[in-house]
Amino acid sequence: MDKTNDKPDAPAPGAGLGLPRRRPKRKLRAKRTVAANQQAPWRGYALASWVHAYLRWAEVSRLSSTTVDIRERALSRFVVWAHERGLRHPGEISLGVLEAYQRHLYLVRKSNGQPLSLLTQKALIVALKSWCKWLTRQKHIPANPAADLEIPRMPRTLPRVLLTLDDVRRLMAQPDVAGLTGVRDRAMLELLYGSGLRRSELVRLQVGDVDLHSATVMVRQGKGRRDRLIPMGASAAHWISRYCQEVRSQIVRHMGSMGGMPGQDSGKDGGQGGKGAAWTLFLTDYGEPFEKNRLSDMVVRHMRRIGIEHGACHALRHACATHMLEAGADLRFIQVLLGHADLNTTQIYTHVAIGKLAAVHAATHPGARLDAGLAVQARTAADVQDSDAQALLQALAEDDDDADDACLDRP
Repeated sequence: MDKTNDKPDAPAPGAGLGLPRRRPKRKLRAKRTVAANQQAPWRGYALASWVHAYLRWAEVSRLSSTTVDIRERALSRFVVWAHERGLRHPGEISLGVLEAYQRHLYLVRKSNGQPLSLLTQKALIVALKSWCKWLTRQKHIPANPAADLEIPRMPRTLPRVLLTLDDVRRLMAQPDVAGLTGVRDRAMLELLYGSGLRRSELVRLQVGDVDLHSATVMVRQGKGRRDRLIPMGASAAHWISRYCQEVRSQIVRHMGSMGGMPGQDSGKDGGQGGKGAAWTLFLTDYGEPFEKNRLSDMVVRHMRRIGIEHGACHALRHACATHMLEAGADLRFIQVLLGHADLNTTQIYTHVAIGKLAAVHAATHPGARLDAGLAVQARTAADVQDSDAQALLQALAEDDDDADDACLDRP
């Protein structure tokens, strides 16, 4: 930091705190989305009007904003493909047309010569099937042409990164907690692992969602727009307390002295329902809410420093489930903790009281105790033999929140 213009008798606000002297005009990280001038052409194509109507319906239904965004980008691909082949009305879309599009997705190659990933192909077809189903229900077409369209099957494999307890301990020791950024990073890492949060759930947390006295966190509008109250453990609570007292309070005071928090009055809240950064729990150095990609960058950076090349936020969520299973936690409690409504997409999980869930969490989660020596000795993931437990781990692999932007896998 250049201090040549500092005046000894009038230090700049935030000096010595590691905080910026003035709010920067640059954006910290651009979201990985298509530029508006690149998106514009498809919006003028004939089929686009039915896509817009579907997206408006999706916004008022139980689809999350992330899902709506992915559906829009997925359907824009189909609209462009169909327009190039002279299709102008949904009535012209047949099963044969959809199967031809599916073959196109299988055969198309990206600029690097690689095919579209199966995850991308699945996301594109799922969006198309949902749109066609909506078209049928709205009487825009007499029958659903996508009813018999098969969704690409994902290989039943576990994530490439299976963190051991030692990996987690080394990861938690990475942030330099002598500095403000390190305390914040440690708090976020502890919460991702302690409560098994999705990255989208963590960045939406508000200050009032965390109860440090009971070491619990309220996840609002999680996947499926379900709320859940879950434990975080003593270690996560300790670091969040330090973050709030030592870091967040200084960021808020500093940004307040510079004219207010970003988004405080404008509603720029990163999906916080208009509350703005003033009440968002985790803030950047510039007082802005964390974005999902920025959070992933932070986690990836710390993981690479300990030699883990392919891990991200979801690896900590998976580690949370794996380590609790290995320590003997009942599968139902882990389902509630992670917000998994089911394992086979047909059964609703059994309701579990927060008190019992907290007790199970304290007894089985290594991060529930501050003393690492009390942690349960974990086995490898291969030692988990129970079929239901394996099903949960598989469900976690397919629910990778780090892959939300699958439809950006462009040719």
